[in-house]
Amino acid sequence: MDKSNANRSVIEVRVREVAQLFNSLDPSPFREGDLDTDAEDFIVSWARELPQNDELQIVVHLPYAQVRQAEEQRLGVAVTNYFEGRAARFQQDINELLRTGRRHLWVGVTVLTACLVASQMLGNLGLAQPLARIMEESLIIVGWVANWKPIDIFLYAWWPIKRRIKLYRRLSNAEVILQTPK
Repeated sequence: MDKSNANRSVIEVRVREVAQLFNSLDPSPFREGDLDTDAEDFIVSWARELPQNDELQIVVHLPYAQVRQAEEQRLGVAVTNYFEGRAARFQQDINELLRTGRRHLWVGVTVLTACLVASQMLGNLGLAQPLARIMEESLIIVGWVANWKPIDIFLYAWWPIKRRIKLYRRLSNAEVILQTPK
């Protein structure tokens, strides 16, 4: 990693051949292909460490013959497409998480309402005080526990996914530069 100026951060990747950057099991040409898991992890881990407001630049160091192949295969476009696709995938994940959260919330509110009504009804039955109190409180606890999952989703679970989307969008906007070793 190197910082070239005040608002641009550089991620440097050194490979012997272009194929090291892409998943060897993916039959797609580079522009649609998946990055190799190790290459993605390397780039993403460096990007996480860089200042969030900086623009990113990915410098891929390759032997001269490989640079020509990378240019012909439009490596920069492939990297951009890959990270755009990953951002879109995480956006789908967050949308699904929030849909699930809304479904859980409807169930949780329904259960809470039923438990609160049942608790009030138990209090009016005139059962023995300690037993009635235990049952009333148990119903209230069950009602709130039914809301644990939606509360977790809406307060906490979506933040890490949102940060990941932002990171992948930054990476999709990164300038990809090909260089030969000096």
